[in-house]
Amino acid sequence: MRLNTRLAYRLKMANYWLIAQGARLMLLSLRKLPADRALAFADRFARRWGPWFGRHRVALANLRAAFPEKGEAEIGQIASDMWGNMGRLAAEYVFLDRLIDYDPESEVAGRVEISGRDIFDRIAAEDRAHIMFTGHLGNFELLPICGRQFGLRLTSMFRPPNNPYIAEYISRTRQATMGELLPSRAGAAITLARLLDEGQNVGVLVDQKFSNGIRTTFFGRVCETSPLLPRLARRFDCDVYPAYSIRLPDNRYRLVLEEKLELPRDAEGLVDVERTAQLLNDTVERWIRQDPGQWMWFHKRWNLGTGRHRPGAQKKKSA
Repeated sequence: MRLNTRLAYRLKMANYWLIAQGARLMLLSLRKLPADRALAFADRFARRWGPWFGRHRVALANLRAAFPEKGEAEIGQIASDMWGNMGRLAAEYVFLDRLIDYDPESEVAGRVEISGRDIFDRIAAEDRAHIMFTGHLGNFELLPICGRQFGLRLTSMFRPPNNPYIAEYISRTRQATMGELLPSRAGAAITLARLLDEGQNVGVLVDQKFSNGIRTTFFGRVCETSPLLPRLARRFDCDVYPAYSIRLPDNRYRLVLEEKLELPRDAEGLVDVERTAQLLNDTVERWIRQDPGQWMWFHKRWNLGTGRHRPGAQKKKSA
């Protein structure tokens, strides 16, 4: 049995390596093209081949449930836009040094525009901890990159791809432009707590499935949401700022930094963890509804676990 397990692991890693080499070769080939042509090619390629993957069926099912009022043609177009967005996102990793040209000191407009610059300046000037959160919309890597341009020291938590070879490549690419990165794995919550305790800023993605998380709703459907951000906000009583990215025509980008959230609180005046988790979902849903083709609908966001962390579950257990 142990031999079979070891062989299966080696075959899995070999498959990962082959996939990574293919992806690396494609990205290196794109690098030889002008950035605009490469992004357009990646968009067309992803729209063409994305629907052949099983995740396309997941995306269609999620879209039908989220937008029951939309017809099949519109659902199909949103799914196609999603694949185009994913293709562009992959290609943009090899062009980050050319594409992300925002300079707070320059009056010349570049590819990136900022909505909420005064908020960035304010956060950077405050000598205390903040939490910033975003979702998988557009090029969601803009938050840590542009934050760095404002002199904002930000440690961003991210979930590495399952493929370790692709994960290593993406990590190296991100590290060169985004500052401190923290993989989402065991011990990450402790590290984030330490950073906040030291008065530093942290960034978190909040729109992924979290097994046995807090039962909330998202697009009217029950899902499980990570309690990490709400618990950190409750423990350190720090301001929480929403930020999201959207794509604009002609390979341009807008990063929107919104005012801090007014977090719901309990009778003792502490941040209410469950209601804050719902507020995060509501905020991300509002962003997605503006342009649903820029979100990753193929996530199995609504798959539920055992539910041992449902609201009120602990109270029932102790009753």
